[in-house]
Amino acid sequence: MAPVLIWIPLVGLLTGLGSIEAQQTTLHPLVGRVFVHTLNHETFQHLPEHVAVPPTVPITYHAHLQGHPDLPRWLRYTQRSPHHPGFLYGTPTPEDRGRQVIEVIAYNRDSFNITQQRLVLLTGNPEGPLLPYQAEFLVCSHDVEEVLPSAPASRFLTALRGLWEPGELQLLNITSALDRGGRVPLPIEGRKEGVYIKVGSASPFSTCLKMVASPDSHARCAQGQPPLLSCYDTLAPHFRVDWCNVSLVDKSVPEPADELPTPGDGILEHDPFFCPPTEAAARDFLTDALVTLLVPLLLALLLALLLAYIMCCRREGRLKRDLATSDIQMVHHCTIHGNTQELRHMAASRQVPRPLSTLPMFNVRTGERLPPQVDGAQVPLILDQH
Repeated sequence: MAPVLIWIPLVGLLTGLGSIEAQQTTLHPLVGRVFVHTLNHETFQHLPEHVAVPPTVPITYHAHLQGHPDLPRWLRYTQRSPHHPGFLYGTPTPEDRGRQVIEVIAYNRDSFNITQQRLVLLTGNPEGPLLPYQAEFLVCSHDVEEVLPSAPASRFLTALRGLWEPGELQLLNITSALDRGGRVPLPIEGRKEGVYIKVGSASPFSTCLKMVASPDSHARCAQGQPPLLSCYDTLAPHFRVDWCNVSLVDKSVPEPADELPTPGDGILEHDPFFCPPTEAAARDFLTDALVTLLVPLLLALLLALLLAYIMCCRREGRLKRDLATSDIQMVHHCTIHGNTQELRHMAASRQVPRPLSTLPMFNVRTGERLPPQVDGAQVPLILDQH
């Protein structure tokens, strides 16, 4: 049934989009900041205000960049099930600045209705100070759909302020652990896929965070021991963080530039052991081609002549065979051959009566034969003589 369910909305889409006026919404993502847009079922229902939307209506979404079959490289889409809302999320880069139009098509799996919506993304630069101090945490107690709404994200930032120097924290990126090579957990209650949350701030890291990301802490994690955490975990118990997977990035210190190779003239130094060849003289390859072709042909011709001589010129013949045979053997052979020919002529004439032993039934004493109209198959082979 799955192919039928997919084919029906495509047919409705091709036949019904001409009469649907797509809604248009303008959004303003910021470069280097996480962008989250929720696709609620109420937005795509077109119901009056006094009519409540049934919570059990299954709706699936398909989002793509206008004129392209897929989303931009920085934007992702996720939806847990048709009964849950969908999310468009991601972090644009400086190369993604400008205007992008995302077309979202909602499909009602009960009524087979199609609704279209256009999202105009005007990506610009963020305002305020730079965020050179960035930290990424692996939250094992949540899925990505549970962190994308604004309320859980705000609670995470509020709890994280207890581990950071005083200052404003900003969400920079949210990524599912499955996109980082994680595995789907076992179907056990409380098991989550996990989500990576990247946070940035203009304030430097606290001593507690530096100790968690220190080499000594990573060495303890490699040995299966708990990491070094000198402060109280303010994220617990609402957010269970894997402190062995905390990474800190300090962009306030400029990275050393890679040394560029010094351009030269492209000539190698003189090496007495290396003698490069001079210019090759012009050569005539006609002789080589003739030798390559004619030598195999001549050998094949010689072999053919030798085979023909052996097959045709080396035969003994009948006369030579008869001369090499003894006279007694030749007379014996001729006698057999003549007797055979005589028997064949006698059999062809049919003038000699058939032997009694060849008749179907005969009397041994009198030699009486059965009349020809009697079926020999129905007469016994031995007749009683009384």
